[in-house]
Amino acid sequence: MEFNNQFLTVWSAIALISFCFLFIKTAPYGRYIKPGLGKTISSRLGWIIMETPTVYLMVFFIFFFIESLLLVQWIFVGVWLLHYVHRSLIWPLRARIKQKKITLLVVVLAFIFNAVNISIQAIWIFKFGSYETSWLYSFPFISGLFIFLLGMYINIRSDNILFNLRKDRGPGYHLPKGFLFEKVSSPNYLGEIIEWLGWAIMTWNLAGLLFFAWTVANLLPRAVSNHKWYKNNFDDYPDTRKIIIPNFY
Repeated sequence: MEFNNQFLTVWSAIALISFCFLFIKTAPYGRYIKPGLGKTISSRLGWIIMETPTVYLMVFFIFFFIESLLLVQWIFVGVWLLHYVHRSLIWPLRARIKQKKITLLVVVLAFIFNAVNISIQAIWIFKFGSYETSWLYSFPFISGLFIFLLGMYINIRSDNILFNLRKDRGPGYHLPKGFLFEKVSSPNYLGEIIEWLGWAIMTWNLAGLLFFAWTVANLLPRAVSNHKWYKNNFDDYPDTRKIIIPNFY
């Protein structure tokens, strides 16, 4: 347990460093990829490679701890896979990214992060967590699950709007409208942040809280970059749209 806490401390420090670095240097994928950043591969393939550890490593941990798993832990697994089966398989197959590339470095780093993160989450839920059936009736579980599902809804609905932009208007980047895009530039990122806030509340442990912090560290700088990009590339971009939090930031 002491080693695990020490590792979480180090992992927290890395999250803080990443947060600061990503405000200086935008991660090179999607609209921000540029020549000379190293070897690239198909975005669809890269996305599947870097995200699927969250699925097959969770299955590995289930088999490792299966004899001791209780109902609440199985529900956590279901919630986790609900997000990551969609994120690692359904999303990249639906996204219109056939011609897009991603740098191999980003894929490798994301793969490492996901492998470490799923290990941390599974160990804390399966080994260190104490979740009796009564946890299902607790305020953290009920409110956390609601927040998670709300965030997932926001995330998927926002992604669908982005998908339909290219379906209706062709390749390239277009000004998104409707739903929370009327309020912020990156509601898809807002939805994902809300999801993992719900996870942190629902699981009520340090690992979940740290994953929420990592999500903010990764997506908030990206949202800032997106906001600046939209304003620089669309003369009619609404001044009322905030970066990621409606009416605030």
